[in-house]
Amino acid sequence: MTINSLDSAPAKVKKQRQAFNLQRLLTSIGVAVGLVMIIFGFRVSQTGRDESGLPDAIERMSPANGDRVLRQSQIIVDFVEGYESVLFIDGIELPTTRLDELTSSGQMATPGAQVELPATAVFDPGNFIISFQPQVGGVIEAFTQGEHEGKVRYWRVEDGREKSRVYIWKFDTD
Repeated sequence: MTINSLDSAPAKVKKQRQAFNLQRLLTSIGVAVGLVMIIFGFRVSQTGRDESGLPDAIERMSPANGDRVLRQSQIIVDFVEGYESVLFIDGIELPTTRLDELTSSGQMATPGAQVELPATAVFDPGNFIISFQPQVGGVIEAFTQGEHEGKVRYWRVEDGREKSRVYIWKFDTD
């Protein structure tokens, strides 16, 4: 009898070891799959600048592609240093006024002085920003309800307008 009792004891230990190892194996596989999924998620995610799809020459813009805005919302396109541009809304090229040429008497405005902005797109060559605010007397007095197409033609100052590029986006007005 002692031989049978000795033979059954190692069998019980062996069964417990196998079940325990199977549990460890399943746990390890679960953790490994989780880590792989987390790493994959970080590698394929796009945030910030990558998600916006903006060209390298444009730092930011408002409204962004797909945004919903009010009828009197301002359009702003901010370029990196060294670019000039013109703005189009719904296929209409907006007349552009350069901020450095804008004075009532033909002389440069003093810093801090109030300047009346015209009903055109305004390009600020000091900050490389073009903007447009719909207003009475302008080509566009207010955005109509629905989808609008914005387009900006931009170029490096030293290359000239002949080497311009275009960025197009859409926004909706309520």
